Amino acid sequence: MAIAGREQIGPYRLLKLIRAGKTTHVWEALDPIENKRVALKALQQQCRKDKAEVSNLRHEHTVGHVLDHENVNRILEFNISKGVPFVVMDLFDGLNLKQAIRLSPDLIKANFESITRQSAAGLQHLHEHQWVHCDIKPDNFLINHAAEIRLIDFAIAVKIKKGLSKLLSGKSRVQGTRSYMSPEQIRGGALDARTDVYSLGCTVYELASGKLPYTGISADDLLNRHLRAPIPSLSAASDRYSTDFSELVSRMMAKKADQRPETIGKVLELMDDMRIVRRQSST
Repeated sequence: MAIAGREQIGPYRLLKLIRAGKTTHVWEALDPIENKRVALKALQQQCRKDKAEVSNLRHEHTVGHVLDHENVNRILEFNISKGVPFVVMDLFDGLNLKQAIRLSPDLIKANFESITRQSAAGLQHLHEHQWVHCDIKPDNFLINHAAEIRLIDFAIAVKIKKGLSKLLSGKSRVQGTRSYMSPEQIRGGALDARTDVYSLGCTVYELASGKLPYTGISADDLLNRHLRAPIPSLSAASDRYSTDFSELVSRMMAKKADQRPETIGKVLELMDDMRIVRRQSST
C-alpha cells in the first residue's frame, strides 16, 4: 500500500499497514540505513497541515526519544518529508491490550501478574523522566506472544509541575480517554503521577474483569461516574483475585488524588507484599 501514490516516506520503504487511526497511519517500514524493520507513524492526508496534529507528533518524539526501558517502546526519530510529518519507532510485533482482552483472553489470564507489573514498570520509567502520560488505557500498551509489554503513545503527555510552578499553573487542558480519565483530568486540575495511577487502576480493573469500571448512557454521564459514582469492587466483578489486590485497585481509583498510592513505585511495592491471584482449590 502507499500514501498519496508513494511507497516511501523519507528514506523508509513502506511494507504494510499496521493500523489506521483517525489522524495517523502506522506502517511497518524498512530502514535502509540500518537494514532493519521499524514502525512509522505518519499523519493522514487531511491532517498534515494541521499545526496541532504536527505538534502532537513532534511532542511524542520529544517525550519518547529519551526513554530507555524494556517496557517502553522507543521513539527513534521525528521528521517531515515532502510535507508528510512522521515519527519512527521500534517495531513491536503484537496486539494492544484492548485487542488482547477480546482476542487473547487466555494470554491475559495466564500472565496477569507479569502484565500488570510490566505495565506499571514502563509507566514508572516515564514518571522518572517527569512526565504524566495522561492517556493510560489498554490501547496504549502493546503485548506480544511472550506476554512482553511496551508502553506507547506520548502525544498528550504533560510535564510534572512542582513547587511554585505547580501553585501558579492555571487549569490543565481537558484531554484523555473518557473511560479512563481521572477526576482531576476531567476538572482540568493539576496533574501528577497519581493521575496515571488512577488510569492504570481502571486499566488493571478491565484486564482483571474483562469489563470497564464505568459505563454511561452519554459522554457526560460517563465522566460524571468517574467524578461521583462509587468505586467498583474488583472482588465483586471476579472472585479470582485476592481481597488485598482488589482493595489496592480500589485505592488506585480513589476520587481524590491524595487517597491513591503516591507513585507507581508504591503500587509495585504494595503488590510485592501481597498475593494477587487467590489460591485455586485442588478439588
